[in-house]
Amino acid sequence: MYGWIWRHLPGGRGLKAAQSLVLVLAVCALLLLVVFPWVEPRLPWNDVTVDG
Repeated sequence: MYGWIWRHLPGGRGLKAAQSLVLVLAVCALLLLVVFPWVEPRLPWNDVTVDG
């Protein structure tokens, strides 16, 4: 998969490296700002009860 992405990015090696970095940062931002906040309330280990 990474080879396919690398071959389809335009430009030379330096431009491809910069574009790859931007893609990685975009995926991380999407996960941290959208996916993880959406999934977090649905996780089972947030349901903690303590008998008093």
